[in-house]
Amino acid sequence: MAEPPRQLPLELPHDEALSRDDYLVGSSNRAAFELLDRWPDWPAPVVILAGPVGAGKTHLVEAFKTETGAVVINAGDLRADLVDGLVQAPVVVVEDAHRGVDETAMFHLLNAARQADVHVLITSRTWPSAWNIALPDLMSRLRAAAPVEVQEPDDGLLQHVLVKLFADRQLQVDLSVVDYLVVRMERSLGVACRAVDAIDREALAGRLKISKPLVGRVLDRLQQEPAQPSPS
Repeated sequence: MAEPPRQLPLELPHDEALSRDDYLVGSSNRAAFELLDRWPDWPAPVVILAGPVGAGKTHLVEAFKTETGAVVINAGDLRADLVDGLVQAPVVVVEDAHRGVDETAMFHLLNAARQADVHVLITSRTWPSAWNIALPDLMSRLRAAAPVEVQEPDDGLLQHVLVKLFADRQLQVDLSVVDYLVVRMERSLGVACRAVDAIDREALAGRLKISKPLVGRVLDRLQQEPAQPSPS
């Protein structure tokens, strides 16, 4: 039997739900979610949120920003002349500190935030001890911060995430197919996003139902492709 003709997938918009209510909580991220949800009742003025790539830090920060009115800046973009403007917000989020930061600017931010009674949330893939901080006073402030960790998702959370990602695209997929995907893919929310996108495209291009054989083909192809940057 001839294969059905493939069609070019259109770039149809789909909304990825990133609100607090859409954030899926499991054992791997519960401590981080509950700490951020307690704001402004934090154990310290500065919180460091650490976890591996693909663990869901980006979604958590986006939901936190929506709920609190926080201002978000990438660590690499932080400069001393921006600090006074940043601390006008109730919370300042500095993302991806593991990539490097202007130490003088960060120290100025922590001082200004304390004077303005503003909280600071710093995200990273690693803890400050691995950031090669040369400024002793800054390192002292970072050691005093409240640490919270988000880990790679377990099977249960990953299953719920995949169901959500398919639902964001208005796709109904049998739970047995989702389970098949869970046990064969890397434990990463970033990989889950890539896989669902590729599965959606493959099914649309071939006018096929999303099935285990289709998912298997897509995963084999993704494993052969160069690694892509994943959300934090």
